[in-house]
Amino acid sequence: MAAVATLMLGSGSAAFAKASAADVAAAKALLMKGVGFRTVEGQGQVPAYAAYIASVLKQAGYADTDIEITPMGETATLAATLKGTTRGKPIVLLGHMDVVEAKAADWTRDPFVAVEENGYVFGRGSEDNKYDVTLMIATMAKLKKEGFKPRRDIILVLSGDEETEMKTTAALAEKYKGAEFALNGDGGGGLLSEDGKPLFYGLQAGEKSYADYQIAFTDPGGHSSAPTTTNPVYRLAKALDRVGGYHFPNQINELTKASLTAASTQVGGEVGAAMARYARNPNDAAAADLIATRPEYVGQVRTTCVATMVNAGHAQNALPQSATANINCRIFPGVSVEAIQAKLTEVVADATAKVTVLGDPLASDASPLRKDVVAAVTKAVNARYPGLTITPSMSAGATDSLYFRALGVPSYGVSSLFARSEDSFAHGLNERVDIRTLGAALDQWESVLRDIGSQ
Repeated sequence: MAAVATLMLGSGSAAFAKASAADVAAAKALLMKGVGFRTVEGQGQVPAYAAYIASVLKQAGYADTDIEITPMGETATLAATLKGTTRGKPIVLLGHMDVVEAKAADWTRDPFVAVEENGYVFGRGSEDNKYDVTLMIATMAKLKKEGFKPRRDIILVLSGDEETEMKTTAALAEKYKGAEFALNGDGGGGLLSEDGKPLFYGLQAGEKSYADYQIAFTDPGGHSSAPTTTNPVYRLAKALDRVGGYHFPNQINELTKASLTAASTQVGGEVGAAMARYARNPNDAAAADLIATRPEYVGQVRTTCVATMVNAGHAQNALPQSATANINCRIFPGVSVEAIQAKLTEVVADATAKVTVLGDPLASDASPLRKDVVAAVTKAVNARYPGLTITPSMSAGATDSLYFRALGVPSYGVSSLFARSEDSFAHGLNERVDIRTLGAALDQWESVLRDIGSQ
């Protein structure tokens, strides 16, 4: 934590105006309009949402040449550039326009008609990720209207399939791999207590890699009245039992060390004490095992792999000819996809099993904690909540940052959203976001971009 505290000192940049009532109203309208675009896979609505975003930015003064919408199948990407005064490497702002599917029959309200109730906006994507996408758009528009000229280009880059294939993400990362760094609105953020008091702010600088593996067994099969000793269902069951009983090696990095240290005081009790011990001594296996009993923290101490799907057989009265299982892994930064495949093969311990990697997963390491980024985020967050500690963090899931980090672009999750844990319904039913702090969130983004853009 001492190293982080050193990074917090001094950001030395001009003050900024607090968001006006008109700015807040415009941002809320932008968010609610955005929720109305059903930007789920296969609906073809991402290009329409991108066109709407472009129209907002053009009204703020961006030229047609400053905005680029690139169709990719039924989805699209958007890039909008606030031009800088030098030819330095650009700064990229990341977010995604797509959302996960939502079945209207299961929701209390239509998931694609934004509704405001009791200080919340309800609707699919209201939190993930249209809240911070909206605020980045609004801030980029305000900076343009006010004539702010950063020293280097600031480019708002929005993907169109982050929730599914991430093909647009891969294309954007390749195009902007020369960026100085990326700030992602789909990572990090603040946690509030039940009564709305700030507990901590996590600056996300790393995330676990996502990879699916298939364990497969095959057999000639036969009539069910003549059982054999090579039944693939039984072989798969034994393999899954071994995978389920295996714990990957305990690991730690500067992000998890800082986040576990911070969480130790918030969690308290036996688990909190274990967090503090593990942060001090990552060889404390007993502490790691205790932390791992909490599902929300097990991902902070090791790679995790879990069986999520099984498929076997072809008829009720026939011996199965095949049995397969999907193993979903969240890989600790710095560990390769191939290394996990090799370990799973070893753990299964059956030469007749075939362990394969599904798709084309990508692994990346954590980003170094840049003093300029930490200082800018600390100043902006502390303007909202004076003295609140900024804690480096690692996400258990994957975001667009994964592809940028893999190509050497340091990436940081700097969401402006502060929420209570009981208010987070991303990907779930009746997703909602508290909009009573929209003004403070706008101020946070503006402060960060003015500070970063002036360096």
